[in-house]
Amino acid sequence: MAEAQNIPVGSTTAGQIAVAAESTVATRMSAPPSFDVADFPVPHGREEEWRFTPLERLRGLHDGTAVANGAGVKVAVGAPEGVTVETVGRDDARLGRAGVPVDRVAAQAYSAFEQAGVVTVPKEMVLTEPIRIAVHGEGGIAYGHQVIELGAFAEAVVVIDHTGDAVLAANVEYILGDGAKLTVVSVQDWDDKAVHVAQHNALVGRDATFKSVVVTFGGDVVRLHPRVSYAGSGGEAELYGLYFTDAGQHQEHRLLVDHNTPHCKSNVAYKGALQGDDAHAVWIGDVLIEAKAEGTDTYEMNRNLVLTDGARVDSVPNLEIETGEIVGAGHASATGRFDDEQLFYLMARGIPEYEARRLVVRGFFAGLVQQIGVADIEERLLAKIEEELEASVA
Repeated sequence: MAEAQNIPVGSTTAGQIAVAAESTVATRMSAPPSFDVADFPVPHGREEEWRFTPLERLRGLHDGTAVANGAGVKVAVGAPEGVTVETVGRDDARLGRAGVPVDRVAAQAYSAFEQAGVVTVPKEMVLTEPIRIAVHGEGGIAYGHQVIELGAFAEAVVVIDHTGDAVLAANVEYILGDGAKLTVVSVQDWDDKAVHVAQHNALVGRDATFKSVVVTFGGDVVRLHPRVSYAGSGGEAELYGLYFTDAGQHQEHRLLVDHNTPHCKSNVAYKGALQGDDAHAVWIGDVLIEAKAEGTDTYEMNRNLVLTDGARVDSVPNLEIETGEIVGAGHASATGRFDDEQLFYLMARGIPEYEARRLVVRGFFAGLVQQIGVADIEERLLAKIEEELEASVA
């Protein structure tokens, strides 16, 4: 069941459980999924899927006025031997297989990109080093598309690192063959003025394992929409997220796990810390268990730590169940202020206030940091947390 505890003034949290007789993957969307941008009306902010997003700060990504100018982003891919890295045109048959755009920005991105990146790991190949995709903003507007595909029983770790300044809308596809194992770490470490809106689609094969770790720090507005569906029974998905929302930033993570196949599992855990005036974090967690998805086992959780006054969190877990033949399903959401009792406990034992605050925040994130599994990214994340905390003290 959902829980909401210690909600500070200016914050909201909500949860619902619904049993539906008939629905589709897009039950909570105002329009059905489509590759055609014309199928989506221009949002005005009153729609359910847009009501938390500051549309005026999207720099035209939502209404078609943002035109790619050739100076948007530069993408560099580093991959171990045996991995195929390609740049393909819009007509490549491998594009669009993992999922369909579910809002106007994703459809705009699909309609506007000129070339897509495709990274393929052959079947049964087990990589010992990560594939690294560096996306660096160069101050312009860009639309992107990236496909990462693993053959049957292949194993890989992919790090997608976003830096610099850009206005970027993109679609990212993860396609896992039967028995494959993929871990993706997506880091949003943009400069202060960047805008990043993206839909991530994962298609998980039979007995395959997908783990996503989303880390969001930078940018003026970041809105990510991870989505998971299953191509065969026995698939497992783990979706983890960490975000540190600073003064004036809007960071929004909207997830959907579509249990469309029997006997699959999913686990979602996102944690965020916020500080400063007008820091705004949004987490929407949707899990749909379709009538045919018997034997599903799923749980989703969101936790938020508000470090200062002036910050706001909107956390909405949703669970929609169409069959009673499941192993388990649940969700939870909690938002609370920094625990002064923990701070007092540490300071009473001779630990200075700044060090005590640092220890509490590090402890809050520790379990998720360990899920990353890439040493240099973990070290960089912890250093970034230290940097954010130092800025709040200065």
